[in-house]
Amino acid sequence: METVTTDDGVRLWASRSGRGEPLVLCHGGPGLWDMFEDVAETLTDTAGVVRWDQRGCGRSERCAGPWTTDRFVADLDAVRRHFGLERTALLGHSWGAQLALSYALAHPERVSALVYVSGTGIGPDSDWHAAYEENLLARLAERPERLDRWRELPAGDRERAVLQWSVEFEDRERAPEHAGRMADPWFGINAECNKALNGERKRTWGTPELYAACRALELPVLIVDGKRDIRPRSAVDSLQRALPDVRRVILPDAGHLPWVEDPQGFAEAVATAVR
Repeated sequence: METVTTDDGVRLWASRSGRGEPLVLCHGGPGLWDMFEDVAETLTDTAGVVRWDQRGCGRSERCAGPWTTDRFVADLDAVRRHFGLERTALLGHSWGAQLALSYALAHPERVSALVYVSGTGIGPDSDWHAAYEENLLARLAERPERLDRWRELPAGDRERAVLQWSVEFEDRERAPEHAGRMADPWFGINAECNKALNGERKRTWGTPELYAACRALELPVLIVDGKRDIRPRSAVDSLQRALPDVRRVILPDAGHLPWVEDPQGFAEAVATAVR
Protein backbone atom coordinates (compact mmCIF):
# COMPACT_ATOMS: atom_id res chain seq x y z
CA MET A 1 0.00 0.00 0.00
CA GLU A 2 1.24 3.51 -0.80
CA THR A 3 0.25 7.08 -0.08
CA VAL A 4 -0.13 9.51 -2.98
CA THR A 5 -0.02 13.20 -2.05
CA THR A 6 -1.99 15.51 -4.35
CA ASP A 7 -0.87 19.00 -5.37
CA ASP A 8 -3.10 20.48 -2.65
CA GLY A 9 -1.76 18.15 0.04
CA VAL A 10 -4.52 15.53 0.32
CA ARG A 11 -3.31 11.97 0.96
CA LEU A 12 -4.77 9.22 -1.23
CA TRP A 13 -4.61 5.48 -0.59
CA ALA A 14 -3.12 3.52 -3.49
CA SER A 15 -1.81 0.06 -4.30
CA ARG A 16 0.15 -1.50 -7.18
CA SER A 17 0.28 -5.17 -8.14
CA GLY A 18 1.01 -7.44 -11.09
CA ARG A 19 3.35 -6.96 -14.00
CA GLY A 20 3.02 -5.82 -17.55
CA GLU A 21 1.68 -2.70 -19.21
CA PRO A 22 0.42 -0.11 -16.68
CA LEU A 23 -3.30 0.03 -15.98
CA VAL A 24 -4.86 2.50 -13.52
CA LEU A 25 -8.32 1.64 -12.20
CA CYS A 26 -10.97 4.26 -11.36
CA HIS A 27 -13.68 3.00 -9.02
CA GLY A 28 -17.36 3.88 -9.10
CA GLY A 29 -19.47 6.04 -6.86
CA PRO A 30 -19.04 8.89 -6.54
CA GLY A 31 -18.33 8.71 -2.84
CA LEU A 32 -17.36 5.03 -2.68
CA TRP A 33 -13.98 3.28 -2.70
CA ASP A 34 -11.92 0.83 -4.74
CA MET A 35 -13.57 -2.62 -4.99
CA PHE A 36 -11.29 -3.92 -7.75
CA GLU A 37 -9.26 -6.47 -5.77
CA ASP A 38 -10.69 -9.35 -7.84
CA VAL A 39 -9.94 -7.50 -11.08
CA ALA A 40 -6.34 -6.83 -10.03
CA GLU A 41 -5.83 -10.51 -9.15
CA THR A 42 -7.30 -11.64 -12.47
CA LEU A 43 -4.98 -9.32 -14.42
CA THR A 44 -1.84 -9.98 -12.36
CA ASP A 45 0.00 -11.57 -15.32
CA THR A 46 -1.36 -9.07 -17.85
CA ALA A 47 -0.85 -5.60 -16.39
CA GLY A 48 0.82 -3.61 -13.67
CA VAL A 49 -2.41 -2.60 -11.95
CA VAL A 50 -2.74 0.55 -9.86
CA ARG A 51 -5.78 0.91 -7.58
CA TRP A 52 -6.65 4.00 -5.54
CA ASP A 53 -9.37 5.48 -3.39
CA GLN A 54 -10.65 8.81 -4.60
CA ARG A 55 -10.40 11.97 -2.55
CA GLY A 56 -12.30 11.90 0.74
CA CYS A 57 -13.40 8.31 0.17
CA GLY A 58 -12.54 4.87 1.46
CA ARG A 59 -9.00 4.63 2.83
CA SER A 60 -7.98 8.05 1.50
CA GLU A 61 -7.77 11.09 3.77
CA ARG A 62 -11.10 12.61 4.76
CA CYS A 63 -11.14 16.14 3.44
CA ALA A 64 -13.46 18.99 2.50
CA GLY A 65 -13.25 18.42 -1.24
CA PRO A 66 -13.45 20.19 -3.59
CA TRP A 67 -15.87 17.77 -5.25
CA THR A 68 -15.41 18.58 -8.94
CA THR A 69 -14.41 16.52 -11.96
CA ASP A 70 -11.46 18.83 -12.60
CA ARG A 71 -10.18 18.19 -9.08
CA PHE A 72 -10.58 14.41 -9.44
CA VAL A 73 -8.81 14.51 -12.83
CA ALA A 74 -5.90 16.31 -11.13
CA ASP A 75 -5.90 13.66 -8.39
CA LEU A 76 -5.76 10.88 -10.99
CA ASP A 77 -2.81 12.66 -12.58
CA ALA A 78 -1.10 12.72 -9.16
CA VAL A 79 -1.55 8.95 -8.97
CA ARG A 80 -0.02 8.56 -12.44
CA ARG A 81 2.98 10.70 -11.52
CA HIS A 82 3.49 8.97 -8.16
CA PHE A 83 3.97 5.62 -9.89
CA GLY A 84 6.20 7.11 -12.59
CA LEU A 85 3.89 6.33 -15.49
CA GLU A 86 4.55 8.41 -18.61
CA ARG A 87 1.49 6.86 -20.28
CA THR A 88 -1.00 4.39 -18.90
CA ALA A 89 -4.16 2.55 -19.82
CA LEU A 90 -7.18 3.58 -17.76
CA LEU A 91 -10.13 1.44 -16.68
CA GLY A 92 -13.11 3.17 -15.13
CA HIS A 93 -16.31 1.64 -13.82
CA SER A 94 -19.67 3.46 -13.62
CA TRP A 95 -18.89 6.97 -12.26
CA GLY A 96 -15.23 5.95 -12.63
CA ALA A 97 -15.82 5.43 -16.36
CA GLN A 98 -16.93 9.05 -16.55
CA LEU A 99 -13.83 10.11 -14.60
CA ALA A 100 -11.48 8.05 -16.80
CA LEU A 101 -13.08 9.51 -19.94
CA SER A 102 -12.76 13.02 -18.52
CA TYR A 103 -9.06 12.40 -17.84
CA ALA A 104 -8.50 11.04 -21.35
CA LEU A 105 -10.16 14.11 -22.85
CA ALA A 106 -7.98 16.40 -20.72
CA HIS A 107 -4.69 14.50 -21.15
CA PRO A 108 -4.88 12.18 -24.19
CA GLU A 109 -1.09 12.14 -24.53
CA ARG A 110 -0.84 10.44 -21.12
CA VAL A 111 -3.32 7.63 -21.93
CA SER A 112 -2.49 4.55 -24.01
CA ALA A 113 -6.02 3.07 -23.99
CA LEU A 114 -9.33 3.60 -22.23
CA VAL A 115 -11.56 0.80 -20.92
CA TYR A 116 -15.02 2.23 -20.23
CA VAL A 117 -17.04 -0.18 -18.06
CA SER A 118 -20.75 0.12 -17.21
CA GLY A 119 -20.92 3.84 -17.85
CA THR A 120 -23.96 5.85 -18.92
CA GLY A 121 -22.68 7.55 -22.07
CA ILE A 122 -22.27 11.24 -22.77
CA GLY A 123 -25.91 12.22 -23.15
CA PRO A 124 -28.08 13.90 -20.50
CA ASP A 125 -29.50 12.03 -17.51
CA SER A 126 -32.85 11.86 -19.30
CA ASP A 127 -31.31 9.16 -21.53
CA TRP A 128 -31.19 6.66 -18.69
CA HIS A 129 -31.96 7.80 -15.15
CA ALA A 130 -35.75 7.37 -15.06
CA ALA A 131 -35.45 3.81 -16.43
CA TYR A 132 -32.71 3.06 -13.90
CA GLU A 133 -34.91 4.19 -11.00
CA GLU A 134 -37.85 2.15 -12.32
CA ASN A 135 -35.68 -0.96 -12.66
CA LEU A 136 -34.14 -0.40 -9.22
CA LEU A 137 -37.54 -0.36 -7.52
CA ALA A 138 -38.78 -3.33 -9.56
CA ARG A 139 -35.79 -5.43 -8.52
CA LEU A 140 -36.15 -4.47 -4.86
CA ALA A 141 -39.87 -5.29 -5.06
CA GLU A 142 -39.08 -8.90 -6.01
CA ARG A 143 -38.93 -9.31 -2.24
CA PRO A 144 -41.40 -6.73 -0.84
CA GLU A 145 -39.89 -6.92 2.64
CA ARG A 146 -36.54 -5.83 1.19
CA LEU A 147 -38.13 -2.85 -0.52
CA ASP A 148 -39.85 -1.87 2.73
CA ARG A 149 -36.61 -2.23 4.67
CA TRP A 150 -34.66 -0.22 2.05
CA ARG A 151 -37.21 2.60 2.29
CA GLU A 152 -37.08 2.81 6.09
CA LEU A 153 -33.28 2.88 6.42
CA PRO A 154 -31.40 6.21 6.24
CA ALA A 155 -29.23 7.14 3.28
CA GLY A 156 -25.63 6.06 3.82
CA ASP A 157 -26.56 3.10 6.02
CA ARG A 158 -24.57 -0.07 5.27
CA GLU A 159 -27.60 -2.37 5.24
CA ARG A 160 -29.44 -0.01 2.89
CA ALA A 161 -26.45 0.09 0.56
CA VAL A 162 -26.23 -3.71 0.46
CA LEU A 163 -29.92 -3.97 -0.35
CA GLN A 164 -29.54 -1.42 -3.15
CA TRP A 165 -26.36 -3.00 -4.53
CA SER A 166 -28.04 -6.41 -4.61
CA VAL A 167 -30.14 -5.27 -7.59
CA GLU A 168 -26.99 -4.85 -9.70
CA PHE A 169 -26.49 -8.57 -10.35
CA GLU A 170 -28.30 -10.73 -12.88
CA ASP A 171 -27.87 -13.85 -10.74
CA ARG A 172 -30.65 -13.08 -8.28
CA GLU A 173 -29.81 -16.03 -6.02
CA ARG A 174 -26.24 -14.88 -5.39
CA ALA A 175 -26.96 -11.16 -5.54
CA PRO A 176 -27.11 -10.64 -1.73
CA GLU A 177 -23.77 -12.45 -1.36
CA HIS A 178 -22.13 -10.34 -4.07
CA ALA A 179 -23.52 -7.12 -2.57
CA GLY A 180 -22.32 -8.08 0.89
CA ARG A 181 -18.80 -8.54 -0.46
CA MET A 182 -18.90 -5.03 -1.90
CA ALA A 183 -19.54 -3.67 1.61
CA ASP A 184 -16.76 -5.64 3.30
CA PRO A 185 -14.84 -3.78 4.57
CA TRP A 186 -17.23 -0.87 5.00
CA PHE A 187 -15.71 2.61 4.81
CA GLY A 188 -18.88 4.70 4.67
CA ILE A 189 -20.34 6.58 1.72
CA ASN A 190 -19.23 10.16 1.21
CA ALA A 191 -22.68 11.63 0.57
CA GLU A 192 -21.43 15.19 0.03
CA CYS A 193 -19.04 14.01 -2.69
CA ASN A 194 -21.79 11.92 -4.30
CA LYS A 195 -24.29 14.77 -4.37
CA ALA A 196 -21.84 17.33 -5.74
CA LEU A 197 -20.42 15.22 -8.57
CA ASN A 198 -23.80 13.85 -9.62
CA GLY A 199 -25.10 17.42 -9.67
CA GLU A 200 -22.18 18.52 -11.81
CA ARG A 201 -22.88 15.72 -14.32
CA LYS A 202 -26.52 16.80 -14.63
CA ARG A 203 -25.37 20.34 -15.48
CA THR A 204 -22.48 19.58 -17.81
CA TRP A 205 -23.10 16.22 -19.55
CA GLY A 206 -24.88 16.02 -22.89
CA THR A 207 -23.43 19.26 -24.31
CA PRO A 208 -22.33 19.79 -27.93
CA GLU A 209 -18.84 20.55 -26.59
CA LEU A 210 -18.60 17.11 -24.96
CA TYR A 211 -19.71 15.34 -28.14
CA ALA A 212 -17.15 17.30 -30.16
CA ALA A 213 -14.35 16.48 -27.70
CA CYS A 214 -15.16 12.76 -27.90
CA ARG A 215 -15.18 12.87 -31.71
CA ALA A 216 -11.64 14.27 -31.56
CA LEU A 217 -10.31 11.71 -29.05
CA GLU A 218 -7.67 9.78 -30.95
CA LEU A 219 -6.94 6.82 -28.70
CA PRO A 220 -8.33 3.26 -28.58
CA VAL A 221 -11.40 2.85 -26.39
CA LEU A 222 -12.99 -0.41 -25.28
CA ILE A 223 -16.56 -0.20 -23.97
CA VAL A 224 -17.53 -3.14 -21.75
CA ASP A 225 -21.16 -3.64 -20.73
CA GLY A 226 -23.08 -6.24 -18.82
CA LYS A 227 -26.20 -6.71 -20.94
CA ARG A 228 -28.37 -7.08 -17.81
CA ASP A 229 -27.28 -3.78 -16.25
CA ILE A 230 -30.39 -2.01 -14.92
CA ARG A 231 -29.14 1.22 -16.51
CA PRO A 232 -30.24 1.08 -20.16
CA ARG A 233 -27.23 0.18 -22.28
CA SER A 234 -28.66 2.28 -25.09
CA ALA A 235 -27.43 5.32 -23.16
CA VAL A 236 -23.86 4.32 -24.02
CA ASP A 237 -24.62 4.44 -27.75
CA SER A 238 -24.05 8.20 -27.62
CA LEU A 239 -20.42 7.66 -26.65
CA GLN A 240 -19.87 4.78 -29.05
CA ARG A 241 -21.15 6.86 -31.99
CA ALA A 242 -18.90 9.79 -31.11
CA LEU A 243 -15.58 7.97 -30.67
CA PRO A 244 -13.37 7.49 -33.75
CA ASP A 245 -11.52 4.39 -32.43
CA VAL A 246 -13.89 2.23 -30.38
CA ARG A 247 -14.71 -1.42 -29.79
CA ARG A 248 -17.59 -2.70 -27.65
CA VAL A 249 -17.95 -5.97 -25.76
CA ILE A 250 -21.34 -6.86 -24.28
CA LEU A 251 -21.31 -9.69 -21.74
CA PRO A 252 -24.76 -11.31 -22.01
CA ASP A 253 -25.16 -12.77 -18.52
CA ALA A 254 -23.73 -9.95 -16.42
CA GLY A 255 -25.11 -6.90 -14.67
CA HIS A 256 -23.48 -3.66 -13.54
CA LEU A 257 -20.31 -5.34 -12.20
CA PRO A 258 -19.48 -7.62 -15.14
CA TRP A 259 -16.18 -8.89 -13.70
CA VAL A 260 -18.15 -10.53 -10.86
CA GLU A 261 -20.58 -12.48 -13.07
CA ASP A 262 -18.35 -13.13 -16.10
CA PRO A 263 -14.76 -12.90 -14.83
CA GLN A 264 -13.26 -14.76 -17.77
CA GLY A 265 -15.05 -12.75 -20.44
CA PHE A 266 -14.20 -9.52 -18.66
CA ALA A 267 -10.53 -10.37 -18.17
CA GLU A 268 -10.12 -11.45 -21.82
CA ALA A 269 -11.65 -8.20 -23.07
CA VAL A 270 -9.50 -6.02 -20.81
CA ALA A 271 -6.30 -7.94 -21.52
CA THR A 272 -6.79 -7.40 -25.25
CA ALA A 273 -7.29 -3.67 -24.76
CA VAL A 274 -4.27 -3.25 -22.48
CA ARG A 275 -1.94 -5.17 -24.75
